[in-house]
Amino acid sequence: MAGNAGLPVFDTMIGFPHEGSGQYDFIRKQTKDRESRETFEFPVEYMFKDVPKDLPTSDPVAVTVHEMDRFGIEKGLIVVGDETSRLALKRYPDRFVPSGSVSDPNDVMGSVKAIHRAHDEIGIRATSVFPAGTFPQVPIDDPKMYPIYAACVELGIPIFVCAGVPGPRVPFAPQDVARIDVVMFDFPDLVFVTRHGCEPWEELAVKLMLKWPNLYYSTSAFAPKYYPKAIIDYANTRGADKVLYAGYFPMGLSLERIFTEMPDVPLRDEVWPKFLYDNAARILGMNG
Repeated sequence: MAGNAGLPVFDTMIGFPHEGSGQYDFIRKQTKDRESRETFEFPVEYMFKDVPKDLPTSDPVAVTVHEMDRFGIEKGLIVVGDETSRLALKRYPDRFVPSGSVSDPNDVMGSVKAIHRAHDEIGIRATSVFPAGTFPQVPIDDPKMYPIYAACVELGIPIFVCAGVPGPRVPFAPQDVARIDVVMFDFPDLVFVTRHGCEPWEELAVKLMLKWPNLYYSTSAFAPKYYPKAIIDYANTRGADKVLYAGYFPMGLSLERIFTEMPDVPLRDEVWPKFLYDNAARILGMNG
């Protein structure tokens, strides 16, 4: 029996089917190659196979809940920014955990006010940012990000940040993992969770997690067979409390693919509950 069999799951990156590809327009407007601008429905289509494209959209909340039920996902962290996500939170408040999203950190005070407003009105338990996907790009350690980090510390919520070379064909420099170091130095109380792999700096990410108590890693956008070896080795040793599961449904991966491959991930038995649920519940303040 696999070490993860029957354990509850907390997915820290899950969403809902959308009709069309308009949600990716913010990436298209800054890409320059023809495929990204004219051909790809999904900006990283060249990287993923079997992207779940043809899901029904008449009741997207029901589609996601059905998939969650199939694979034992008790809770999912969702960005609450449209009608579908608000409906999901209303219909299933015990299944979905609200997060914000910093869409344009170039608007510094607008972003800070939006975080506070979403915290007061929706009760967000986290926020997130895609530095390479902002336009103009705003690096992880840019001064424009500092008021946003300060707001997260003040409210006691983590921030999930894409780090490493991004899939979309945009410059990677804003997401260089080395940039995280000074942020953690300046904000020792900030809970910072990386998304999307940290490649090719996974070993540096491990070194930084050893160094900074509030730095974490989530496995979003990676099929389990491609989880980096450095991350698995770290989770199995000193990092059992620092690595947490995140999927990528329905953006790029099906839950069926993820959980078909999951039993082959060589985590130790005692690490599985932390990886799949406990670490996420703790940093999102949902232990009690």
